[in-house]
Amino acid sequence: MKKSSKFLPVIGWSMWFAEYLFLERSWAKDEKTLKSGLQRLKDFPRSFWLALFVEGTRFTPAKLLAAQEYAVSQGLTAPRNVLIPRTKGFVSAVSIMRDFVPAIYDTTVIIPEDSPKPTMLRILQGQSSVVHVRIKRHSMSDMPNSDEDVSKWCKDIFVAKDALLDKHIATGTFDEEIIPIGRPVKSLMVVLSWSCLLLYGAHRFLQWTQLLSTWKGVILFASGLAMVTAVMHVFIMFSQAERSSSAKAARDRVKKD
Repeated sequence: MKKSSKFLPVIGWSMWFAEYLFLERSWAKDEKTLKSGLQRLKDFPRSFWLALFVEGTRFTPAKLLAAQEYAVSQGLTAPRNVLIPRTKGFVSAVSIMRDFVPAIYDTTVIIPEDSPKPTMLRILQGQSSVVHVRIKRHSMSDMPNSDEDVSKWCKDIFVAKDALLDKHIATGTFDEEIIPIGRPVKSLMVVLSWSCLLLYGAHRFLQWTQLLSTWKGVILFASGLAMVTAVMHVFIMFSQAERSSSAKAARDRVKKD
């Protein structure tokens, strides 16, 4: 995840607890962090999954335009629905984890046109969205051996992914078996357990400090909540894709890869 995300109240803190790797999106700075983080997973005591966004940034019209201009200048197929993947991190992940990770899951996500986009604010407000997800499993043993071939494999996957998204935009479906996943009970129990624990801790803390026993304490408590809410809102607005960089900056990042 982008390094600045870890300062996002609650959400960023949870990323710390979940042992996210925070990157600055500069290979010179991130190479050591990424490789050491992936090496630690070799002795991880439980089963795990690692999510890697190979595009390196979020999709916006400005960044798509930059990727298309770069593709034309390099004689590549111009993307229509995806960005050109930045493969250095992916190649490193395959190289390091080849011996202890059994598979790569190629995940394609699209929001139907008649469904609102699942923004951070909608999630915090408890508002739902419909998301279509296609997952294809690739055995790690079938991956190419050389770094160059792994990079080419990844880029070819994105060309196929682009065509797949074209098909979904035209038909509203991936034209494959649809498996509704429902609402996982385990996830619900984890959320409820942590919510009860945190609420109990907050209740005991307020009892111990007697913060709500005076008007001064009530005002102080309300001001603190308002400040946290405002800071979270500022971070969310700042992290929105269209505000994060111009098309020129996106084009420069693509060229550096």
